[in-house]
Amino acid sequence: MPKQMITGLDKGDVGRYVLLCGEPERVPKIAGMLKEPREKKLVREYLIYEGKLGGERVTVASTGIGGPSTAILIEELANLGAHTFIRIGTSGGIADGLGKGDLVISTGAIRADGTSRSYAWQSFPATAHHQAILALMKAAVARKAKFELGVTFSVDGFYSENKVLGKNDEIISMSHDGYQLKDRMSRLADAKAMGAKNIEMENATIFTLGNLFGLRTGAICVVSDVVPWHPTDKTIDFEENMSKCIRIGVDAMAILIRWDKSKGSAKHWVPR
Repeated sequence: MPKQMITGLDKGDVGRYVLLCGEPERVPKIAGMLKEPREKKLVREYLIYEGKLGGERVTVASTGIGGPSTAILIEELANLGAHTFIRIGTSGGIADGLGKGDLVISTGAIRADGTSRSYAWQSFPATAHHQAILALMKAAVARKAKFELGVTFSVDGFYSENKVLGKNDEIISMSHDGYQLKDRMSRLADAKAMGAKNIEMENATIFTLGNLFGLRTGAICVVSDVVPWHPTDKTIDFEENMSKCIRIGVDAMAILIRWDKSKGSAKHWVPR
């Protein structure tokens, strides 16, 4: 496989297991929970480290914000042999009862983005892999973390899709000067009505590519704020909550590595 066009990664540069995050600054924090962490490459928004977990090489990489940069990274890592991807990210809480600092393990994504539509019909499902979901749940329960399980609302426009709670509980677009297309006014409420737990910008792309390319994908996100955005009485130590999210993501990857060694060459396998 030739050197990859955007990242410049080449054969032998990546592990089969990948931990993803949005911010480059978060990569060393995740890699620091692995054995023998070291930086591999920095290009554009992609900071790439690697380390060892359960006897396997694990790549840690930042996607940047949104679907386009995420798709490029997944394509190039998959070209070089990566087959398992877990995203450790941030999101806005939509579902009632979700508060700052809570965690959401995504079972799938509402594809309100543009990138996934460049790959597949709008009716094509964006679902996380069942083994990744189970591993994340097992890790979260072991850490006694509060989490929700369900569908994510994945979008492209951070400001155009998000809302803020104004005076008299009026819901206002976060876009400049309150700019808002009419067909966007009820989208957040509609997503909530359809059972979406949180809103973010990468899961639809990750899950769609996973289903198309036969990759195992999963995601766990911290609720950094509740949507519509508004002041709350609850204050959190974001770094502490993100550290918990990272630990669960790393634990889940260790579980998947262990399961892979147990299942051997079986095509269909249920963890025991």
